[in-house]
Amino acid sequence: MSDEVILLNFWPSIFGMRTMIALEEKGVKYEYREEEDVINNKTPLLLEMNPVHKKIPVLIHNGKPVCESIIQVQYIDEIWSDKNPFLPKDPYQRAQAFFWADFIEKKLCVCGRRVWTTKGEELEAANKEFIEILKILQSELGDKPYFAGDKFGFVDIVLIGFYCWFPAYEKFGNFSMESECSELMTWGKRCMQTDSVAKSLPDPEKVIGYVLYLKKLYGLE
Repeated sequence: MSDEVILLNFWPSIFGMRTMIALEEKGVKYEYREEEDVINNKTPLLLEMNPVHKKIPVLIHNGKPVCESIIQVQYIDEIWSDKNPFLPKDPYQRAQAFFWADFIEKKLCVCGRRVWTTKGEELEAANKEFIEILKILQSELGDKPYFAGDKFGFVDIVLIGFYCWFPAYEKFGNFSMESECSELMTWGKRCMQTDSVAKSLPDPEKVIGYVLYLKKLYGLE
């Protein structure tokens, strides 16, 4: 019996992009279901499959939900372990990959939102922290093609979704990613040459339009 795989997602979600990339990397056939209005009108299936957080993305594998994108990427790597492993076998290297994934989740996600939701001194502080976080990640990348070395892997999957949001951060934060973190931008361009990434990331201009919509919706203009 073949696997039934469904992904509940909303197109601008950096988190959903991770899961899409992971599925594409493994060559898993899946049904994509767009949640049209995750703010005001969540579907009954989403509420049923993720009753705790009520958020996308939700990966449904043979009727069973897996929530939280980093957990989903790890799950996909373990279930479809015969192709393109994301994580190294060495326990220490795995621990390091989980550390950086956790760092991205706790630091970059939170700070990135502040870049387009704040003004004045608060925005200046958000920009400074955001760039500092990116420079820490750039330092960890070093001169390697990818975070784990020569192969696109777990940390790359967790981080690359931000690449299509960078133009929005630049626009609303009024800074230049290229001048601040050129090596990280080179990494992003390299990742975009990977089919799984190119298929999964939306047009950055479309993301900017979505952020403009959110700013209007929340009275942040």
